[in-house]
Amino acid sequence: MLFTSYSFIAFLAVVILLYYVFPKKARWTLLLVASCAFYAFADYRYLFFIAVTALSAYFAALRLERLNNTQKEYIGKNKDILSSEEKKRYKEEIKKKKWRLLLLCLFLNLGILSVTKYTNFVIANINHFLSDASKLSPVDLIIPMGISFYTFQTLSYVIDVYRAKTSAQHNFFRLFLFVSFFPQLVQGPISRYGDLSETLYEGHSFSAHSFSMGLMRVLWGYFKKVVIADRIITGVTSLIGSPEQYKGVYVFIATMFYAFELYCDFTGGIDITIGIAEMMGIKVAENFNLPYFSKNIKEYWNRWHITMGTWFTDYIFYPISVCGPMLKLSKWSRQHLGQNIGKRVTVYLSSLAVWLATGIWHGAAWNFIVWGLMNYVVIMASQEMEPLYARFHKRFNVSGKPLYEVFQIIRTVLLMSFIRMFDCYRDVPLTFRMVGTVFTTFNFSAFTDGSLLKIGLTGADYIVLLAGFVIVLSVSLVKVKVGNVREYVYENSNVLFYVLAALLLIMTVVFGAYGVGYDSAQFIYNQF
Repeated sequence: MLFTSYSFIAFLAVVILLYYVFPKKARWTLLLVASCAFYAFADYRYLFFIAVTALSAYFAALRLERLNNTQKEYIGKNKDILSSEEKKRYKEEIKKKKWRLLLLCLFLNLGILSVTKYTNFVIANINHFLSDASKLSPVDLIIPMGISFYTFQTLSYVIDVYRAKTSAQHNFFRLFLFVSFFPQLVQGPISRYGDLSETLYEGHSFSAHSFSMGLMRVLWGYFKKVVIADRIITGVTSLIGSPEQYKGVYVFIATMFYAFELYCDFTGGIDITIGIAEMMGIKVAENFNLPYFSKNIKEYWNRWHITMGTWFTDYIFYPISVCGPMLKLSKWSRQHLGQNIGKRVTVYLSSLAVWLATGIWHGAAWNFIVWGLMNYVVIMASQEMEPLYARFHKRFNVSGKPLYEVFQIIRTVLLMSFIRMFDCYRDVPLTFRMVGTVFTTFNFSAFTDGSLLKIGLTGADYIVLLAGFVIVLSVSLVKVKVGNVREYVYENSNVLFYVLAALLLIMTVVFGAYGVGYDSAQFIYNQF
């Protein structure tokens, strides 16, 4: 059931209506039923996988919490009679039990994710070393929709209970709702239990303000998705699909088109997700903060897909960087390689693990792995060059100057967009060759000879896309100045707020990419 389908809009209208009709205590139950129905509509077999994930997390978290409480109670009752060594030994015993249980839960759920999503990738790589007669056949496996998102979200809950950062949910069905909440099920954000649970289970009274804010955000998301992303994808597909024909400046155009498409597609989907939740009084984590205004790639990744970045930081980077073997390696490196190099080793290796995992998470293909490694190389190189940047800024006094900041933003957008070409061509050597043609093939006549009218986009399409770009950029610039644009407009003029909402709806209906030659495409991140 696509977010952009009529069936989903009808489904959503019924859910929201029933949400405010149901008794407050039963509203979370309605959301659970709706979430299961939404997921089953895609494929009823998916429910088995997500139920296994929820059940394993439920029982693991209960047991982990019990061990946490046992340790706390035992040491509390016997603190006066236990020696420091006895306390330490007891804590170590409890920690080992918790660790074994956590590993079992991680092994099960990451195992399901790995088998369903990566088996054929492994088989394809093994086949490179086998003769034709010995090659293995691909396996026909079900890949549950959104499995990467709900798996990571669920594991964060279990790990947080293990760390005693959050309490276990004792009602399985409430936990199942957290795992399966339908607006964010297939494309995120990757919510933390401690955050989402604060508003998810509470029956919220109808609020005209909250409903209006949510509706406006939903309309904004549909505008970006249907008017812009679903229109420009036609041109991107044509340019990427014929690499021998479209080189040089065409690759640059495809790069810019895809950057705009991906932004409008992904942020549009997140806007719809957050807006739906807000219409029911539920708060979902923000996932973007004007990423294309970033001045470097590190800042970009602090603004783009925020919940994924913080997940990898909290559950991969920090655990690896402070684990026993890594601390020993850090000590050895400082002793034998010097403080200057030794202190970087843990950061380099932990960051490498994060970006490898990020690439693999995005897809079972080498292009995604190389994409992750390219991000890693650029971020590490930029970090090493910080002293050089500081001297440059001091020498030429450019820090904070508007023109230099614009240069930094453009540089970051271009760099990120070219790295993202690995996502488009899906072939590593081909991607390098095509990006290389930008600097070797100077076919600038493409801008004037009418070629860009032969890639599935008409003159009217370009006018709509240009207008869409101006609108998105204008809203972003206003956001820089005032923060929450919706709140700002609503507080200053209710009439203007509803007029803008009506205009968004009309523009989406009138200029949405429908009809012959267009397809209301699935959101890009649904594949993850």
